[in-house]
Amino acid sequence: MNDFNYYAPTQVVFGRGVEERAGELVKRYGGKKALLHYGGGSVKRSGLFDRVAASLDAAGIPWVELGGVVPNPRVSKVREGVELCRKEGVDFILAVGGGSVIDSAKAIGYGLAYDGDVWDFYDRKATPKSSYPVGCVLTLAATGSEMSDSNVITNEENGKKRGVNNDLCRCKFALMNPELTFTVPPYQTAAGCADIISHTMERYFSGNEAVEPTDSMSEGLLRSMIEMSKRVMADPRDYEARAAVMWASSLSHNNLTGCGRGGHGRVGDWACHQLEHELSGMFDVTHGAGLAAIWEAWSRYVMPRGVKRFARFARNVMGVAEPDDEKAALAGIEAYKEFLRSISMPTDIRELGVELTDEQIDRLAWNCSFENTRTIGSIRVLDLEDMKEIYRRAR
Repeated sequence: MNDFNYYAPTQVVFGRGVEERAGELVKRYGGKKALLHYGGGSVKRSGLFDRVAASLDAAGIPWVELGGVVPNPRVSKVREGVELCRKEGVDFILAVGGGSVIDSAKAIGYGLAYDGDVWDFYDRKATPKSSYPVGCVLTLAATGSEMSDSNVITNEENGKKRGVNNDLCRCKFALMNPELTFTVPPYQTAAGCADIISHTMERYFSGNEAVEPTDSMSEGLLRSMIEMSKRVMADPRDYEARAAVMWASSLSHNNLTGCGRGGHGRVGDWACHQLEHELSGMFDVTHGAGLAAIWEAWSRYVMPRGVKRFARFARNVMGVAEPDDEKAALAGIEAYKEFLRSISMPTDIRELGVELTDEQIDRLAWNCSFENTRTIGSIRVLDLEDMKEIYRRAR
């Protein structure tokens, strides 16, 4: 087991009606004036915006609003938020939405505490030294941003999608009411489930061959997510299944399932995420669906370097009984692919509606390798040519 430092400071308030505690918690964490940050009109049509705003009013917290966050959140909206917060004297950012809204809020927090352009952090020209505080009311279980140290932003001017990992951006609190996810469309629900599962897999397929009890926790979380994903797809208003998926979203990406494991740069493999970021940066596809489309090509390509790990996944997660490790590993990959199909997720890039050309593959790999200056992955370290090959196999 590798040494590790586990840090998860976010206060989680979970259950029905918890969104009405937003004002109380903003005040508890020092907020004097809040930005109410959200995505589309559904937050207002559902009445959620009014409930959160009323809680801020009741706590004596003045607020301003900024909507319009889109999936694969844009740096232009972040810059707009920074400008608005400075003008209005905002000192706390409250995200009401899913991972895209939370990621945008985190970026605004960075930008408010910085004299330069916020994209500097994502372009690796600067490292955050401070951040304004962020809290969230979660409406979509997917990215785990509510408890993670991560956020990802897209620069629409050049199509680059980049992330920053830093404890400074962690939410002070996360208000999680599973009922708020009842009306999430089926495709977005399934994509969210694929993303949650991927966050555990990125850590599971990395580092040492076995790390107990972390591996057992990861396998239990993966089994649970596979079962609960099918339940929420069958009945979107299944409270227990929605609650399980929402909590799994946080557990899968608060670094618990990485404790004791190694990785490349940070704990985990993260090659699928890095490969997918370029897809959604270039083609604006849904992140979880992009991960599903990449997974089989990546797993078959790297599996020979981690046969025992893939065989363990096959037996302990997918229920494969095959005694031969290599056969079990391949059967596990196929079983997970069939699960993705069962929840109507794509299993190759063409099913995303994207017909990749050779030129686009070269561009994707060039961007993913940071212009041939970095490798990705840990179970198998991937260079520029490896990235091209995985994109080719996935198209």
